[in-house]
Amino acid sequence: MDFDTVIDRTNAHSAKWDNLQGLYGLSAEGTLSMWVADMDFRSPECVIRAGRRLTEHGVFGYRGDYDGYNDAISWWMKTRHGWDVKADEIFTTCGLINGMNLCLWAFTQPGDEVIIFTPVYHVFSIAISAAGRKVRECALVVGKDGRHHMDFAAYEADMTGREKAIVLCSPHNPGGRVWTAEELRDLAGFAARHNLLIISDEIHHDLIFPGNRHVPLVNAAPEHLERIIMMAAPSKTFNVAGNHAGMVIIQDPAMKKVFSDLMAGLHIAPTIYGTAMTEAAYTPQGAEWLESLMVYLAGNARIFLAGMDALPGVAAMPMQATYLSWIDFNGTGMSPDEVRKRVVDQARIAPGYGPAFGTGGEGHLRFNLGMPRVQIQEAVSRLHDAFADL
Repeated sequence: MDFDTVIDRTNAHSAKWDNLQGLYGLSAEGTLSMWVADMDFRSPECVIRAGRRLTEHGVFGYRGDYDGYNDAISWWMKTRHGWDVKADEIFTTCGLINGMNLCLWAFTQPGDEVIIFTPVYHVFSIAISAAGRKVRECALVVGKDGRHHMDFAAYEADMTGREKAIVLCSPHNPGGRVWTAEELRDLAGFAARHNLLIISDEIHHDLIFPGNRHVPLVNAAPEHLERIIMMAAPSKTFNVAGNHAGMVIIQDPAMKKVFSDLMAGLHIAPTIYGTAMTEAAYTPQGAEWLESLMVYLAGNARIFLAGMDALPGVAAMPMQATYLSWIDFNGTGMSPDEVRKRVVDQARIAPGYGPAFGTGGEGHLRFNLGMPRVQIQEAVSRLHDAFADL
Protein backbone atom coordinates (compact mmCIF):
# COMPACT_ATOMS: atom_id res chain seq x y z
CA MET A 1 0.00 0.00 0.00
CA ASP A 2 1.31 3.41 -0.97
CA PHE A 3 0.71 6.11 1.64
CA ASP A 4 3.83 8.11 0.81
CA THR A 5 2.84 9.60 -2.56
CA VAL A 6 1.71 13.22 -2.31
CA ILE A 7 -1.53 13.63 -4.25
CA ASP A 8 -2.57 17.05 -5.56
CA ARG A 9 -6.19 17.48 -4.48
CA THR A 10 -6.58 21.11 -5.51
CA ASN A 11 -9.29 21.98 -8.04
CA ALA A 12 -10.91 18.59 -7.35
CA HIS A 13 -13.89 19.96 -5.38
CA SER A 14 -12.09 19.15 -2.13
CA ALA A 15 -13.39 21.11 0.87
CA LYS A 16 -10.09 20.44 2.62
CA TRP A 17 -7.97 22.09 -0.07
CA ASP A 18 -10.20 24.30 -2.18
CA ASN A 19 -11.73 26.19 0.78
CA LEU A 20 -8.40 27.32 2.24
CA GLN A 21 -8.53 30.83 0.80
CA GLY A 22 -11.99 31.57 2.12
CA LEU A 23 -11.44 30.12 5.58
CA TYR A 24 -7.79 30.82 6.30
CA GLY A 25 -6.74 33.40 3.74
CA LEU A 26 -4.22 30.92 2.34
CA SER A 27 -3.72 29.60 -1.15
CA ALA A 28 -3.32 25.85 -1.47
CA GLU A 29 0.15 26.24 -2.92
CA GLY A 30 2.68 26.05 -0.12
CA THR A 31 0.04 25.32 2.54
CA LEU A 32 -0.41 22.17 4.62
CA SER A 33 -4.15 21.57 5.00
CA MET A 34 -4.68 19.79 8.33
CA TRP A 35 -8.24 20.72 9.28
CA VAL A 36 -11.05 18.68 7.64
CA ALA A 37 -11.20 15.06 8.80
CA ASP A 38 -10.52 13.28 5.55
CA MET A 39 -7.21 11.76 4.52
CA ASP A 40 -4.94 12.60 1.60
CA PHE A 41 -4.58 8.92 0.65
CA ARG A 42 -6.20 7.01 -2.18
CA SER A 43 -8.84 4.56 -1.06
CA PRO A 44 -7.96 0.86 -1.24
CA GLU A 45 -7.90 -0.67 -4.68
CA CYS A 46 -10.91 -2.88 -3.93
CA VAL A 47 -12.99 0.26 -3.33
CA ILE A 48 -11.67 2.02 -6.44
CA ARG A 49 -12.47 -1.04 -8.56
CA ALA A 50 -16.07 -1.06 -7.28
CA GLY A 51 -16.52 2.57 -8.31
CA ARG A 52 -14.87 1.93 -11.64
CA ARG A 53 -17.20 -0.99 -12.40
CA LEU A 54 -20.24 1.19 -11.80
CA THR A 55 -18.85 4.01 -13.93
CA GLU A 56 -17.92 1.72 -16.81
CA HIS A 57 -21.36 0.11 -16.76
CA GLY A 58 -22.77 3.56 -17.49
CA VAL A 59 -26.31 3.05 -16.20
CA PHE A 60 -27.00 4.53 -12.78
CA GLY A 61 -30.49 3.41 -11.87
CA TYR A 62 -32.01 2.53 -8.52
CA ARG A 63 -30.36 -0.20 -6.51
CA GLY A 64 -32.81 -2.96 -5.65
CA ASP A 65 -30.80 -5.66 -3.88
CA TYR A 66 -29.09 -4.88 -0.60
CA ASP A 67 -28.30 -8.43 0.50
CA GLY A 68 -24.60 -8.26 -0.36
CA TYR A 69 -24.31 -4.81 1.17
CA ASN A 70 -25.95 -5.85 4.45
CA ASP A 71 -23.94 -9.08 4.56
CA ALA A 72 -20.71 -7.11 4.17
CA ILE A 73 -21.63 -4.81 7.06
CA SER A 74 -22.58 -7.75 9.28
CA TRP A 75 -19.34 -9.58 8.42
CA TRP A 76 -17.21 -6.51 9.14
CA MET A 77 -18.83 -5.73 12.49
CA LYS A 78 -18.55 -9.34 13.63
CA THR A 79 -15.00 -9.86 12.35
CA ARG A 80 -13.52 -6.52 13.39
CA HIS A 81 -15.52 -5.72 16.51
CA GLY A 82 -17.14 -8.94 17.76
CA TRP A 83 -20.55 -7.33 17.26
CA ASP A 84 -23.54 -9.23 15.87
CA VAL A 85 -25.61 -7.09 13.49
CA LYS A 86 -28.62 -8.33 11.50
CA ALA A 87 -29.71 -6.96 8.14
CA ASP A 88 -33.02 -5.56 9.41
CA GLU A 89 -31.17 -3.54 12.06
CA ILE A 90 -29.23 -1.50 9.48
CA PHE A 91 -30.52 1.85 8.20
CA THR A 92 -28.36 3.72 5.69
CA THR A 93 -28.47 7.49 6.00
CA CYS A 94 -26.79 10.36 4.15
CA GLY A 95 -23.86 10.39 6.53
CA LEU A 96 -23.84 10.24 10.30
CA ILE A 97 -24.81 13.82 11.11
CA ASN A 98 -27.90 13.17 9.00
CA GLY A 99 -28.35 9.93 10.94
CA MET A 100 -27.91 11.65 14.30
CA ASN A 101 -30.53 14.27 13.53
CA LEU A 102 -32.97 11.67 12.25
CA CYS A 103 -32.58 9.96 15.62
CA LEU A 104 -33.23 13.24 17.44
CA TRP A 105 -36.34 13.88 15.34
CA ALA A 106 -37.59 10.35 15.97
CA PHE A 107 -36.96 10.10 19.70
CA THR A 108 -36.82 13.64 21.18
CA GLN A 109 -38.89 16.80 21.02
CA PRO A 110 -38.00 20.39 20.09
CA GLY A 111 -36.51 22.14 23.10
CA ASP A 112 -35.16 18.93 24.66
CA GLU A 113 -31.58 19.10 25.88
CA VAL A 114 -28.96 16.86 24.29
CA ILE A 115 -25.73 16.13 26.16
CA ILE A 116 -22.36 16.19 24.43
CA PHE A 117 -19.01 15.62 26.12
CA THR A 118 -16.78 18.53 25.20
CA PRO A 119 -14.42 19.25 23.62
CA VAL A 120 -15.98 17.21 20.83
CA TYR A 121 -16.60 17.21 17.07
CA HIS A 122 -17.93 20.69 16.46
CA VAL A 123 -20.71 19.74 14.04
CA PHE A 124 -22.56 17.95 16.86
CA SER A 125 -23.53 21.25 18.48
CA ILE A 126 -24.33 22.91 15.15
CA ALA A 127 -26.62 20.08 14.06
CA ILE A 128 -28.34 19.68 17.44
CA SER A 129 -29.17 23.38 17.53
CA ALA A 130 -30.36 23.34 13.92
CA ALA A 131 -32.76 20.52 14.84
CA GLY A 132 -34.37 22.75 17.44
CA ARG A 133 -32.84 20.92 20.40
CA LYS A 134 -30.63 22.51 23.04
CA VAL A 135 -26.96 21.64 23.42
CA ARG A 136 -25.95 20.67 26.95
CA GLU A 137 -22.17 20.60 27.35
CA CYS A 138 -20.68 18.22 29.90
CA ALA A 139 -16.97 18.94 30.07
CA LEU A 140 -14.40 16.17 29.92
CA VAL A 141 -11.46 16.32 32.31
CA VAL A 142 -7.83 15.62 31.49
CA GLY A 143 -6.42 12.92 33.77
CA LYS A 144 -2.90 12.23 34.98
CA ASP A 145 -2.42 10.13 31.84
CA GLY A 146 -2.92 13.27 29.74
CA ARG A 147 -6.11 11.89 28.18
CA HIS A 148 -9.77 12.87 28.32
CA HIS A 149 -12.03 11.24 30.93
CA MET A 150 -15.75 11.51 31.73
CA ASP A 151 -16.57 12.93 35.18
CA PHE A 152 -19.91 11.36 36.12
CA ALA A 153 -19.89 12.73 39.66
CA ALA A 154 -19.87 16.26 38.24
CA TYR A 155 -22.49 15.43 35.63
CA GLU A 156 -24.83 13.88 38.21
CA ALA A 157 -24.78 17.07 40.24
CA ASP A 158 -25.77 19.16 37.21
CA MET A 159 -28.70 17.14 35.85
CA THR A 160 -31.99 19.08 35.70
CA GLY A 161 -34.40 16.59 34.08
CA ARG A 162 -34.54 18.53 30.83
CA GLU A 163 -31.90 16.27 29.29
CA LYS A 164 -33.34 13.61 26.99
CA ALA A 165 -30.39 12.24 25.00
CA ILE A 166 -26.62 11.88 24.85
CA VAL A 167 -24.52 11.98 21.70
CA LEU A 168 -21.33 10.04 22.36
CA CYS A 169 -18.22 10.20 20.19
CA SER A 170 -16.47 6.80 20.42
CA PRO A 171 -13.53 6.78 19.81
CA HIS A 172 -13.32 10.40 20.80
CA ASN A 173 -12.70 13.23 18.36
CA PRO A 174 -10.62 15.39 18.92
CA GLY A 175 -8.85 13.58 21.77
CA GLY A 176 -8.08 10.30 20.00
CA ARG A 177 -9.36 8.47 23.09
CA VAL A 178 -10.62 4.86 23.11
CA TRP A 179 -13.22 4.51 25.86
CA THR A 180 -12.85 1.39 27.99
CA ALA A 181 -15.65 -1.14 28.50
CA GLU A 182 -15.88 0.01 32.13
CA GLU A 183 -16.28 3.65 31.13
CA LEU A 184 -18.96 2.70 28.62
CA ARG A 185 -20.85 0.70 31.25
CA ASP A 186 -20.66 3.69 33.59
CA LEU A 187 -22.08 5.86 30.81
CA ALA A 188 -24.95 3.44 30.18
CA GLY A 189 -25.71 3.34 33.90
CA PHE A 190 -25.73 7.13 34.04
CA ALA A 191 -28.13 7.22 31.07
CA ALA A 192 -30.41 4.66 32.71
CA ARG A 193 -30.59 6.63 35.97
CA HIS A 194 -31.69 9.72 34.05
CA ASN A 195 -33.75 7.97 31.34
CA LEU A 196 -31.54 9.19 28.52
CA LEU A 197 -31.21 7.90 24.98
CA ILE A 198 -27.60 7.32 23.85
CA ILE A 199 -26.68 7.95 20.23
CA SER A 200 -23.19 6.49 19.88
CA ASP A 201 -21.28 7.89 16.92
CA GLU A 202 -18.56 5.29 16.28
CA ILE A 203 -17.41 6.56 12.91
CA HIS A 204 -13.74 6.26 13.96
CA HIS A 205 -14.11 2.73 15.36
CA ASP A 206 -11.79 1.13 12.80
CA LEU A 207 -9.02 3.70 13.21
CA ILE A 208 -7.48 2.14 16.30
CA PHE A 209 -3.73 2.23 16.89
CA PRO A 210 -1.91 -1.09 17.44
CA GLY A 211 -2.13 -2.19 21.06
CA ASN A 212 -5.59 -0.65 21.64
CA ARG A 213 -9.08 -2.11 21.24
CA HIS A 214 -12.40 -0.43 20.51
CA VAL A 215 -15.49 -1.77 22.32
CA PRO A 216 -18.88 -1.08 20.71
CA LEU A 217 -21.21 0.47 23.26
CA VAL A 218 -23.83 -2.26 22.82
CA ASN A 219 -21.23 -4.91 23.59
CA ALA A 220 -20.19 -3.09 26.75
CA ALA A 221 -23.75 -2.59 28.00
CA PRO A 222 -26.09 -5.10 26.31
CA GLU A 223 -28.57 -4.86 29.18
CA HIS A 224 -29.32 -1.26 28.10
CA LEU A 225 -30.16 -2.07 24.48
CA GLU A 226 -33.50 -0.27 24.69
CA ARG A 227 -31.76 3.10 25.02
CA ILE A 228 -28.79 2.66 22.66
CA ILE A 229 -28.55 3.65 19.00
CA MET A 230 -25.31 2.87 17.18
CA MET A 231 -23.86 4.76 14.23
CA ALA A 232 -20.96 3.68 12.02
CA ALA A 233 -19.63 4.34 8.54
CA PRO A 234 -16.80 3.40 6.17
CA SER A 235 -16.15 7.06 5.41
CA LYS A 236 -13.26 7.84 7.76
CA THR A 237 -11.80 4.34 7.56
CA PHE A 238 -11.51 4.13 3.78
CA ASN A 239 -11.52 7.84 2.87
CA VAL A 240 -14.90 7.77 1.12
CA ALA A 241 -16.62 10.58 3.07
CA GLY A 242 -17.89 12.14 -0.15
CA ASN A 243 -20.27 9.21 -0.58
CA HIS A 244 -22.26 10.35 2.48
CA ALA A 245 -23.13 6.78 3.39
CA GLY A 246 -23.54 6.09 7.09
CA MET A 247 -25.29 3.38 9.04
CA VAL A 248 -27.68 3.86 11.92
CA ILE A 249 -27.93 0.47 13.62
CA ILE A 250 -30.85 -0.09 16.00
CA GLN A 251 -31.28 -3.42 17.75
CA ASP A 252 -34.20 -2.65 20.04
CA PRO A 253 -37.45 -3.71 18.25
CA ALA A 254 -39.59 -0.79 19.43
CA MET A 255 -37.06 1.88 18.49
CA LYS A 256 -36.36 0.10 15.22
CA LYS A 257 -40.03 0.36 14.22
CA VAL A 258 -40.18 4.09 14.99
CA PHE A 259 -37.02 4.81 13.04
CA SER A 260 -38.05 2.60 10.11
CA ASP A 261 -41.31 4.54 9.77
CA LEU A 262 -39.43 7.86 9.76
CA MET A 263 -36.99 6.64 7.11
CA ALA A 264 -39.86 5.41 4.95
CA GLY A 265 -41.75 8.66 5.37
CA LEU A 266 -38.76 10.73 4.32
CA HIS A 267 -37.92 8.24 1.56
CA ILE A 268 -34.22 8.21 2.43
CA ALA A 269 -32.21 5.74 0.37
CA PRO A 270 -28.47 5.21 -0.13
CA THR A 271 -26.63 5.92 -3.38
CA ILE A 272 -25.40 3.10 -5.59
CA TYR A 273 -21.81 4.34 -5.27
CA GLY A 274 -22.02 4.52 -1.49
CA THR A 275 -23.39 1.00 -1.13
CA ALA A 276 -21.05 -0.51 -3.74
CA MET A 277 -17.96 1.03 -2.15
CA THR A 278 -19.06 0.00 1.34
CA GLU A 279 -19.60 -3.57 0.18
CA ALA A 280 -16.18 -3.60 -1.44
CA ALA A 281 -14.46 -2.05 1.59
CA TYR A 282 -15.90 -4.43 4.17
CA THR A 283 -13.91 -7.38 2.86
CA PRO A 284 -10.60 -9.12 3.67
CA GLN A 285 -8.95 -6.89 1.07
CA GLY A 286 -10.23 -3.79 2.84
CA ALA A 287 -9.08 -5.18 6.17
CA GLU A 288 -5.58 -5.81 4.86
CA TRP A 289 -5.35 -2.21 3.61
CA LEU A 290 -6.63 -0.93 6.96
CA GLU A 291 -3.99 -2.82 8.92
CA SER A 292 -1.27 -1.15 6.85
CA LEU A 293 -2.95 2.23 7.21
CA MET A 294 -3.00 2.04 11.00
CA VAL A 295 0.69 1.17 11.19
CA TYR A 296 1.41 4.18 8.97
CA LEU A 297 -0.83 6.54 10.95
CA ALA A 298 0.75 5.40 14.20
CA GLY A 299 4.13 6.34 12.72
CA ASN A 300 2.80 9.75 11.72
CA ALA A 301 1.45 10.26 15.23
CA ARG A 302 4.76 9.35 16.87
CA ILE A 303 6.60 11.92 14.77
CA PHE A 304 4.05 14.69 15.19
CA LEU A 305 3.38 14.24 18.90
CA ALA A 306 7.09 14.04 19.70
CA GLY A 307 7.67 17.20 17.70
CA MET A 308 4.92 19.06 19.54
CA ASP A 309 6.00 17.87 22.99
CA ALA A 310 9.50 19.15 22.23
CA LEU A 311 8.16 22.72 22.04
CA PRO A 312 8.24 24.43 25.47
CA GLY A 313 4.72 25.06 26.76
CA VAL A 314 3.08 22.89 24.09
CA ALA A 315 1.42 19.58 25.04
CA ALA A 316 0.20 16.86 22.68
CA MET A 317 -2.60 14.63 23.94
CA PRO A 318 -1.56 10.95 23.63
CA MET A 319 -3.46 9.22 20.83
CA GLN A 320 -5.09 5.78 20.88
CA ALA A 321 -7.22 6.20 17.77
CA THR A 322 -8.24 8.39 14.81
CA TYR A 323 -5.82 10.48 12.77
CA LEU A 324 -6.67 13.70 14.61
CA SER A 325 -4.16 15.20 17.02
CA TRP A 326 -5.24 17.54 19.84
CA ILE A 327 -2.54 20.05 20.79
CA ASP A 328 -2.61 22.36 23.83
CA PHE A 329 -0.84 25.71 23.41
CA ASN A 330 -2.00 27.20 26.72
CA GLY A 331 1.37 26.60 28.35
CA THR A 332 3.06 29.00 25.96
CA GLY A 333 1.34 31.97 27.61
CA MET A 334 0.38 33.24 24.16
CA SER A 335 -3.07 34.48 23.24
CA PRO A 336 -5.08 32.36 20.80
CA ASP A 337 -4.64 35.08 18.21
CA GLU A 338 -0.86 34.97 18.53
CA VAL A 339 -0.86 31.17 18.24
CA ARG A 340 -3.08 31.41 15.18
CA LYS A 341 -0.79 33.94 13.52
CA ARG A 342 2.23 31.73 14.04
CA VAL A 343 0.56 28.51 12.91
CA VAL A 344 -1.54 29.85 10.03
CA ASP A 345 0.21 32.98 8.78
CA GLN A 346 3.82 32.06 9.50
CA ALA A 347 3.91 28.24 9.24
CA ARG A 348 1.16 28.18 6.56
CA ILE A 349 -0.65 25.30 8.25
CA ALA A 350 -4.46 25.19 8.38
CA PRO A 351 -5.61 23.44 11.61
CA GLY A 352 -8.98 23.09 13.31
CA TYR A 353 -9.57 25.81 15.91
CA GLY A 354 -10.10 24.47 19.43
CA PRO A 355 -12.92 26.77 20.63
CA ALA A 356 -15.21 25.35 17.92
CA PHE A 357 -15.12 22.04 19.82
CA GLY A 358 -16.79 23.57 22.88
CA THR A 359 -15.76 23.86 26.51
CA GLY A 360 -12.21 22.61 26.94
CA GLY A 361 -11.15 23.68 23.48
CA GLU A 362 -9.71 27.01 24.52
CA GLY A 363 -6.05 27.36 23.58
CA HIS A 364 -6.06 24.16 21.51
CA LEU A 365 -5.69 23.29 17.85
CA ARG A 366 -6.59 20.04 16.06
CA PHE A 367 -4.29 18.69 13.36
CA ASN A 368 -5.21 16.04 10.79
CA LEU A 369 -2.34 13.53 10.46
CA GLY A 370 -3.89 11.56 7.58
CA MET A 371 -1.31 12.65 5.03
CA PRO A 372 2.03 11.44 3.60
CA ARG A 373 4.88 11.18 6.10
CA VAL A 374 6.95 13.84 4.34
CA GLN A 375 4.18 16.37 4.99
CA ILE A 376 3.98 15.44 8.68
CA GLN A 377 7.73 16.00 8.94
CA GLU A 378 7.37 19.31 7.12
CA ALA A 379 4.58 20.38 9.51
CA VAL A 380 6.79 19.65 12.53
CA SER A 381 9.66 21.60 10.98
CA ARG A 382 7.46 24.60 10.19
CA LEU A 383 5.97 24.67 13.70
CA HIS A 384 9.40 24.49 15.29
CA ASP A 385 10.47 27.45 13.16
CA ALA A 386 7.30 29.37 14.05
CA PHE A 387 7.84 28.86 17.80
CA ALA A 388 11.65 28.94 17.78
CA ASP A 389 11.73 31.68 20.41
CA LEU A 390 10.04 29.57 23.09
